[in-house]
Amino acid sequence: MAQVTLKGNPVQVNGQLPQVGSKAPAFSLVGAGLADVSLASLAGKRKVLNIFPSVDTPTCATSVRKFNAQANDLANTVVLCISADLPFAQARFCGAEGLENVQNLSTLRGREFIENYGVAIADGPLAGLTARAVVVLDENDKVLHSELVKEIAEEPNYDAALAVLK
Repeated sequence: MAQVTLKGNPVQVNGQLPQVGSKAPAFSLVGAGLADVSLASLAGKRKVLNIFPSVDTPTCATSVRKFNAQANDLANTVVLCISADLPFAQARFCGAEGLENVQNLSTLRGREFIENYGVAIADGPLAGLTARAVVVLDENDKVLHSELVKEIAEEPNYDAALAVLK
């Protein structure tokens, strides 16, 4: 169990984020059109997992925008924006913002992802959602970068996450 904060208040997070050098746990989450998208279906691509509570919060929306802006510069890389939002809400947000370089995934199904990736908020007002984290994987799903953001209301370290892909 890890501890982060939400606006300075302690929040418990269940599980442990995958560590650098380890093999990322398999997952299946819900993508566009309610289709299941597995980690295995992205084999051979590098992956940036941008994990956050909801695209309807300012910091989460900012992280999607920033990763979208930098995704074009990343060869053979897919940016996965993972939250509890339904695929319809994720698509509406990206459509309204003109964001086309990220792929949205919902924890609607595949809730084991939340535990297996160590991002399950266990208490506080966001209990049941995911903590803010970034996990970067190589083409073979080896973890290159792993960050559990200590303050949920703050942005991740984009430079550190993307530096492992350059």
